[in-house]
Amino acid sequence: MMDLVYEWHKIRKHFNKSFSSNFYISIASVNSDNNPTVTPIGTFFLNDNQTGFYFEKFTKKLPKHATTNPNVCLLGVNSGWFFWLKSLFKNEFYDYPAVKLYGVLGEKRKATEKEIKRLNRRMKITKGLKGNTYLWKKMEYVRDITFTRAEKINIGKMTEKL
Repeated sequence: MMDLVYEWHKIRKHFNKSFSSNFYISIASVNSDNNPTVTPIGTFFLNDNQTGFYFEKFTKKLPKHATTNPNVCLLGVNSGWFFWLKSLFKNEFYDYPAVKLYGVLGEKRKATEKEIKRLNRRMKITKGLKGNTYLWKKMEYVRDITFTRAEKINIGKMTEKL
């Protein structure tokens, strides 16, 4: 377990690195039949206060699952090749390879101007590409997530010093 408040800065830093290396975060939820499912989210952001949000445009099942069970688990994996090569060479990770965040989905709401600016800043590198316009133009709604705990992924002796 990680201390959600004390280590929040590290957690945010990790999820930023994870997004940079993958372009998405995985969010697991449970459907009405109690079956787990995973959704990739490319518009996920963490705030300063153990909360986060994602833009809800393409997700169809995740909001539906929230009506019967609002609990979710997010997985952020740092897939940077240099990070992994250095860790494999040294036989230890100098930073978390993966972190799970557990939380509860809030209600869908209209995105604030600040949230839209955060999205535009992140996607700036792809501005002008057709896919950027299709995926990230007209993002209007977000769903908040309040986090209840965090867990680092342990990989034996390679993560024991973390």
